[in-house]
Amino acid sequence: MPRKLKTYITNLGFFELAIAAPSMKAALEAWGMSHNAFQHGFAKQTEDPDIVAATTSQPGVVLKRSVGSSGEFKENAELPTSLPSIKPPKTDTPRSKPKARPKAQVKAKPHPKADRAAIISFEKERAKRAKEKEREEAQLQKERDERRRATDKAEAVLEEARETHERAMAAIESEREKLDRRAEKEAERWEALRKKLVAAVEQARK
Repeated sequence: MPRKLKTYITNLGFFELAIAAPSMKAALEAWGMSHNAFQHGFAKQTEDPDIVAATTSQPGVVLKRSVGSSGEFKENAELPTSLPSIKPPKTDTPRSKPKARPKAQVKAKPHPKADRAAIISFEKERAKRAKEKEREEAQLQKERDERRRATDKAEAVLEEARETHERAMAAIESEREKLDRRAEKEAERWEALRKKLVAAVEQARK
C-alpha cells in the first residue's frame, strides 16, 4: 500500500521550499539536496494547514516563498526585496500523547483513493523532473561535444599552420645553405683573381 504524502519544508538560498512527498528521502531528492538536511535540522515535516493544503494540491511539485515571509507557497515565487536573518526550521520536539481536540476541529481522514491519487501525482511529477534533468544533461553533453569538436578543429588548423611554417623555414634554411656555399666559392674565386691581378700590377710597376 503506498505511503501517505507528508509535507516537508526547508530553506535554500533566498527561498523557503515546501513539498508533499511520501518520505524525507523523496523530499531531499526533489529539492536536489545530497546531504540530509533533516538530520542537521535544516528541514522538517510541517502540519501547517495552509502549507499542507498548498503542497497536497500539487504533489511532488517544489513550492517556494521568499525567506522570512509568511506569504503563499508558489511554484514560481519572487525574490525577496530584503534579506532577513536566515535560521533553519526548528525541529519538532517530541510531544506527549496529543490532546483530544474539539470535534469541530477534527479533520476528516482522507479517502484511500485520494491518497493513491496524490501518490500517483507525486510519481508523475518525479518522472517529469527526471525527464527534465535527462534533457538538461543531454543538452550539456551536446554543448560539450560541440566545444570538443570546435577545439579539435581549431587545433587541427593550428597544427597545419605550424607544419606549413616549418616547411617554409626548412626551405629558407636550405636556400641559405646554398647561398652560403655560393658565397664561399665566390670569395675563393675573387681571392685567387685578386692575388693574380695584384701580382700583375706589381710586375707592371717594375
